[in-house]
Amino acid sequence: MSVRGRIAHSVAGTNLDATTEFANDVRYYLGLAPRQLPSRYLYDTLGSALFDAICELPWYAIPRAEARLLEDHREDVFRALGRVTRVVELGPGRGEKLRAVVEARPPQADILAIHLIDVSRAALTASARALGELEDIGIVAHEAPYEVGLEELGRKPRAGGVTLALFLGSNIGNFDRPGAEAFLRTMRAALVPGDALLLGADLVKSERDLLLAYDDPLGVTAAFNRNLLVRINRELGGHFNIDAFDHRAVWNAPESRMEMHLVARSSHHVRIDAADLEIEFSHGEPIWTESSYKYQAVEVVELVERAGFQCLAQWIETSASFALSLFQAK
Repeated sequence: MSVRGRIAHSVAGTNLDATTEFANDVRYYLGLAPRQLPSRYLYDTLGSALFDAICELPWYAIPRAEARLLEDHREDVFRALGRVTRVVELGPGRGEKLRAVVEARPPQADILAIHLIDVSRAALTASARALGELEDIGIVAHEAPYEVGLEELGRKPRAGGVTLALFLGSNIGNFDRPGAEAFLRTMRAALVPGDALLLGADLVKSERDLLLAYDDPLGVTAAFNRNLLVRINRELGGHFNIDAFDHRAVWNAPESRMEMHLVARSSHHVRIDAADLEIEFSHGEPIWTESSYKYQAVEVVELVERAGFQCLAQWIETSASFALSLFQAK
């Protein structure tokens, strides 16, 4: 049986419209000390395009390291799991990695159900397009935060076989350690014993390499970060002077994380109309926009196993210090 391009789209989330939720978050997080903005708002259409450009930079090795590991071990994943009938990817990006994995599945009679979970409709569309020519698949796109999409997935009937969840690109690094474990427990709750998780995680490396990855010489990452202010201006009636903020990347060794900040070049006033917010920035005051936690390889295993999984295999790309790990739900 050959099925192509069978795509369903599901929208889930809060009762608030997206602009109101954005305004509420901006009001809340910019009121904290230190001031912050949630990293998920970096990924509007322009932000997503800039991040795609970052992934092409020679100093940001994560995508290429992970792609090499997937190419080398994707068949090992299916051999270890047996009959995979459903694949779920959280944050699928442009869909190339998921397509590479799915293309390695052994011939089987089952139609493979693929679920894509992301808040970005553009990412879901791109991923579905990348998968659309594969045979014997059905695609469901969940336009929702990860937790909401997983909850929705857990309510769907199962057809037997194994569900393989993918959480790649070192997206686990966007959570602090307690948050990462809590999120992994949410993932585990959406699965049943015998299901699996394929996890990509960036490992600790030299500070020089980390700083080049998050503050590249071409300034692409700086544009990606500052675009968050462009988005606030466009969508919320913000009055940020983009040139009044510098991009700053910092390696926080005690917390094992890279941090991105937007730092005020001078004291000045900013109003954001839709958030009904007035802010006085002082010279050198930062807005914390993203954290990316880095791991030791053994820490990845320990973290995921505490959430109810057991490690089946771990593969490490030593030149870029990146780990791809396969876990099974207990």
